[in-house]
Amino acid sequence: MSPTRTSDVLVIGGGIIGLVTAWRAAQRGFATAVVDPAPGGGAAQVAAGMLAAVTELHYGEQTLLGLNLASARRYPAFAAELTEATGQDLGYRRCGTLAVALDADDRAHLRELHALQRQSGLESEWLTGRECRRLEPMLAPGVRGGLRVDGDHQIDPRRLAAALVTACERAGVVFHREWAERLTLARDRTAGVLTRAGDALGAGQVVLAAGSLSGRLAGVPEEVLPPVRPVKGQVLRLTMPERHGPFLSRTVRAVVRGSHVYLVPRENGELVIGATSEELGWDTTVTAGGVYELLRDAHELVPGLTELPLTETRAGLRPGSPDNAPLLGPTALDGLLLATGHYRNGVLLTPVTGDALAHALTTGELPDEARPFTPQRFRTAALTEQPA
Repeated sequence: MSPTRTSDVLVIGGGIIGLVTAWRAAQRGFATAVVDPAPGGGAAQVAAGMLAAVTELHYGEQTLLGLNLASARRYPAFAAELTEATGQDLGYRRCGTLAVALDADDRAHLRELHALQRQSGLESEWLTGRECRRLEPMLAPGVRGGLRVDGDHQIDPRRLAAALVTACERAGVVFHREWAERLTLARDRTAGVLTRAGDALGAGQVVLAAGSLSGRLAGVPEEVLPPVRPVKGQVLRLTMPERHGPFLSRTVRAVVRGSHVYLVPRENGELVIGATSEELGWDTTVTAGGVYELLRDAHELVPGLTELPLTETRAGLRPGSPDNAPLLGPTALDGLLLATGHYRNGVLLTPVTGDALAHALTTGELPDEARPFTPQRFRTAALTEQPA
C-alpha cells in the first residue's frame, strides 16, 4: 500500500455531479481531489441535456420541482461563469420546449399536466395542433395539441462535462484516475478511500458522487449506504440537414402509447432522441428493440427524421432513488456526504448541487432549498415504518 495522500475534500466519482462539487469546493479554498478512472464520463455522456423543470413536472414531485426551478434559475449565470473559466462553449441554448399530443388520450394527459403546471405557478401555453405545426413545420399532421414552454432550456452534457474537468484542473483539483475500492474509517469517522491500485487517499471529508454505483462502495456502513439503483436509458443521435433552415428549432417531446420520447436539436446539427427507461440492473446493451421503439415513436412525431443519418446509439445508467429525488449532503457517518440519486435531473440539478454541497462542506448543513433532500430522510422513514 502506498503512503496516504491527504486532501480536505475527496470526491468519489468524476461525472458532472462529482466534478461540480469538486470545482465549488476548490473555489471555497478546500484542497480537493477526485477519484475516478475516467473523469468527465458517466451518465452525462448519454444524457440529452434538457433543462426542463416545467415539462419534467410529475405528480407527487412538487418538492423536487422547487429544487429543479432553483437550479434552472441559476443556469444562465452558471453557464456564463463556466464558459469564462474555461473558454469552452457548453452548447447552452434558450430554445424552449414543445410538448405535443398525438391522440385523444395523450391530449387529455397533456391537459392535466398543463393544469398542474398552472397550479404550481409555472408558465406554459396551450396550443392547437395547427399552432404547434406553425411553430415546428416538420411535426406530423396528426398532432392534436401541445404545450409551449419557453422557460425550458438545453445544454450539451458532453461539453458540460469536459468544461467541468478543465475548470477543476484550473482550480487546483487533483485527479486520481483510478477506481475507489473501499471507504476507510478511523474512530467511527470517514478517513478517506483505498483505491483499486492500493493507494490510500486520506481526506477530512468525503463526498460520494458515483452515480448509479454509489450504493456499491465497500466499507460504507449499511445504514448509510445510499439506496440508489441503475435505470437504463437508450439514446440515439442523428444528423440534421443543413439546408432549408432548421429541421427543428426547439426540443419536442411527447407521450406516445404511454412511452416518453423527446427530440433535442443541437446547434451543431445533432438531433438527440431518447430515452428508454428500463429496470434491468447493470445492463448497458443497446438493443434492436430499444432503437426500434425510439425511432418508431419519434417518427410518429416527425415523419421526416427517418431520412436522417443515424450516427450513434448509446445506453447509460441513471442513478434512481426510491422517490426519484437526489440524496444531498451529510450522512449519519461523520465526514461522509452524498451527492447522488439525481435520476432524470442530473444535468438540470448540476448548479444547485454544486452550491448545496459547497455550503454543506463549509458549514456542516444544507442550504434551505436542499434540506428536503437530505440522505437522512430514508433513514427516518425506515425507523418510522418499523413495527412496535
